[in-house]
Amino acid sequence: MTRDVIDINDFIILVEHSEEGQVGIDSCFFDEPVIAIAFYGAGNVDLTVKYNGKEKEFSHTKGMVLSFYADEKVEFAHKVSEEKKLQCIVIATAVKNLKQLPNREGDIFSDLLHQLVNPADHYVEGPRFYMTPEMHNVLEQVFNIQYEGKTKMMFFRSQMTILLSHFFGTLSNMKEEVVRDDEREKLYLAKEILNNNLESPPSLSELSRQIGLNDFKLKKNFKELFGVPVFKYLQNERMAKAHELLRTDHMSIQEVAWHVGYDSLSSFSNAFAKKYGFRPSEIKQ
Repeated sequence: MTRDVIDINDFIILVEHSEEGQVGIDSCFFDEPVIAIAFYGAGNVDLTVKYNGKEKEFSHTKGMVLSFYADEKVEFAHKVSEEKKLQCIVIATAVKNLKQLPNREGDIFSDLLHQLVNPADHYVEGPRFYMTPEMHNVLEQVFNIQYEGKTKMMFFRSQMTILLSHFFGTLSNMKEEVVRDDEREKLYLAKEILNNNLESPPSLSELSRQIGLNDFKLKKNFKELFGVPVFKYLQNERMAKAHELLRTDHMSIQEVAWHVGYDSLSSFSNAFAKKYGFRPSEIKQ
């Protein structure tokens, strides 16, 4: 498990990463009060926030965006198991630096994260939602960056600005939450079932039965909560997994296609090209 801390102007960037097969609990604290946004990519680790004798737990972290205020007394603990890996980027700024941020960025924090700018406890949770496809693409590029040295830092700095822009843009356009708490948990379960069965996912009716929610509510509220329809989410996850396997594994293209549920190599290649703009064979060259 690795953690890199990078200072960019008045922002602190934490990049946390672990591969499957690594086991352990990784804890961290901030040195001063901060306002931060955490973006969770691949993996689905458990997060526990401990403060003032209280605990807040998150168990469906994959794709989650979590904004928060935290001071020096707050502990953040990631629990990584053999089956799970961690990809997390945290963009934080010290509360005292808000007025110094360039281009009046501090005003954006005050307008959209006002409860974090004026906290009532050691830890205050702000808006939490799941990443848009644009945010997913940024994280994927950051964790698979091929550049080195100054070029790598230039690219990284630009992607952090893009990630923040997508976050605040999404936040400003968010509708009032319409999904009930009990239904939200069932939708999280549906998402996890899909993630664990990319090769042979359940039908929509079977997925509805497994989570105890009818087809209509599953389709309507899944899109409301995660920003994409059920089938589109499954497609995105299949292509992301295929991209990862093509880059990091010794599987053939046909084996990768089978692994993400495609019997037809041509169908897989066409879907991959539609998603990324190039064919799987171009990665394997």
